[in-house]
Amino acid sequence: MHTHSDTGGPPHEWSLAELQTEAEDLRKRLNLFRTSLGRFFVEKQDLIDLMMVAAVAQEPLLLVGPPGTAKSDLVLKFREALGIPDDQYFEYMLTRFTEPSEIVGPIDINQLRDGRYIRREQGKLPTATLAFLDEIFKSNSAILNILLTIINERKFYQDGQPQPVRLKVLFAATNEVPEHGELAALKDRFVLKAESHSVQNEHFEELIDAGLQSEVNRSLGQKPWVEGHAGLDDLLKAGRYFTHLFGRRGNLDDDQSDRSLFFPADVFREFQRLVKTLVREDRIFVSDRKLVKLYKLFRVRAWLLRGGTVSRDDLCLLAYLGESHEEMALLREKVPLLLGDI
Repeated sequence: MHTHSDTGGPPHEWSLAELQTEAEDLRKRLNLFRTSLGRFFVEKQDLIDLMMVAAVAQEPLLLVGPPGTAKSDLVLKFREALGIPDDQYFEYMLTRFTEPSEIVGPIDINQLRDGRYIRREQGKLPTATLAFLDEIFKSNSAILNILLTIINERKFYQDGQPQPVRLKVLFAATNEVPEHGELAALKDRFVLKAESHSVQNEHFEELIDAGLQSEVNRSLGQKPWVEGHAGLDDLLKAGRYFTHLFGRRGNLDDDQSDRSLFFPADVFREFQRLVKTLVREDRIFVSDRKLVKLYKLFRVRAWLLRGGTVSRDDLCLLAYLGESHEEMALLREKVPLLLGDI
């Protein structure tokens, strides 16, 4: 896979100084990628933008919608357009009967004879940089526990010892958002839950034309969306850049903290006001963890779309906090109202 980067070495070695010189180029490439990919879908640009924000922030994203609304197609083309090789990608459709070995690898029989419980994880979730889990809420409790540890702590257990996983970007999809409690912890890990709607009512002709072209591309093995605008390295660098920025502190006072530099006080107060309103009036559940993640997501969105500080426009991400279909519908209407966009 070709990379546009001047910055050598693995991601954890990239310094803030190196990344700052490249940040604007990175941003341009990721933006070109984002808008170019949107041309291959009908009315999915908002979702692609959200996928890009989540990917740079390295926060998982859940796509919700009925079958046939392009959820898996979005992830597939996103992955192909980024040029992610097979050995760094993992996708799986979960069922109630999916076994841990299908997700994290089978037990190594030779090691087991020596009394060691080691999984052969190559080609499975622990070795993937980007993963797509379809029907994620069909997971049984054995899979749930593994997923929570991987998403939360970025590790999984080999013979009782925690091992780091490579996972940076996780997309998941579901037709239904379940109500029952044992999945609440997994649901909470997805700060952003975005609906993929049917577009046939408003875009009937476009949908037919684009759908036919898509079938032709598949039959002929063509992938015109693979345009080389950005690669996985660009995503990882952008993520690393933000890690450095978030960790930066002034020497004498707090004027150099990320918030004082990039999150204007009036917008921050608006963020607080909106969250309080949604919690109080609509009983939207916003955990402390989610607030921190939202901060990161606002920052990444502001940088990606405008290259600068967070504005009220970025607070639109609060519309994706819904934990049920009812909440999703409510927030889709209410957040723009609260922001005065309507």
